[in-house]
Amino acid sequence: MMNEVSTSKTDTTATTGYAPVNGAQLYYEMAGSGEPMLLLHAGVADGRMWDAQFPFFARHFRTIRFDLRGFGRSVLPGGRFAHHRDVLGLLDYLDAPQASLTAVSFGGLVALDVALAAPERVRALVLGAPSISGQPPSARVRDFWAAEDAAYERGDLHEATKLNVRLWVDGIYRTPDQVDTAVRQRVYDMQYHLFTLPEPEDAEAEKLEPPAYGRLPQISQPALVLVGGLDLPEKVEGAARLAATLPNAQHAIIPGVAHMLNMEAPDTFNQLALAFLQTHVI
Repeated sequence: MMNEVSTSKTDTTATTGYAPVNGAQLYYEMAGSGEPMLLLHAGVADGRMWDAQFPFFARHFRTIRFDLRGFGRSVLPGGRFAHHRDVLGLLDYLDAPQASLTAVSFGGLVALDVALAAPERVRALVLGAPSISGQPPSARVRDFWAAEDAAYERGDLHEATKLNVRLWVDGIYRTPDQVDTAVRQRVYDMQYHLFTLPEPEDAEAEKLEPPAYGRLPQISQPALVLVGGLDLPEKVEGAARLAATLPNAQHAIIPGVAHMLNMEAPDTFNQLALAFLQTHVI
């Protein structure tokens, strides 16, 4: 089922609906015309994290944002699945043989997997502080996962959500009062909602094999790797290494923001991404 809603007073009308993809119903929104551009959200969020990007990029591209299965409005059914195959299925459903992928954090992991699994489908990549499949997590992240799991298992969803906001929004260099309260609340709401969603016992995510971490030089598409200057040191260093490893990549640091860089510095993020994509796609 599809609906039409206005994305803004001045923007084109957006098509919204649920795409039947690989046994799931993926919620999506699409607006604009021209070259397809797909927005892939972070693991602490859903498609709403792109509120400042969706109408902006719809003035230049056929822009699509969606909720990965198990996030936002996309329910997680039982069975085996792979997020990168879901992306390809969504593009098929929306009649987009190729697309540029703009992604942050876990969405970057999915985007890199898509670029390796089906390179002919990807025009360009804009990657904000991306994770990489197969990359060993830092000790800091392992400790965070352990604390998050403990809070979730004892039913303290509030504490589990706060842990995510502290690490992925505030970062390690700032106190909560130094961060935009609206950004913190929006991420809190998306992450808390994620914790409340049912997860069937037989749902199993399949990983790309071999994973992306040892195959990055195979990704030849133009890529822009962005990172917030206040992100975790391992994320800042990892973004620089990724840009140096990809054969056709540019790199930029956005100062004064942490991991959720597109939400904290939307104008800077938008302009950097647009300039890059206008050079390599339009």
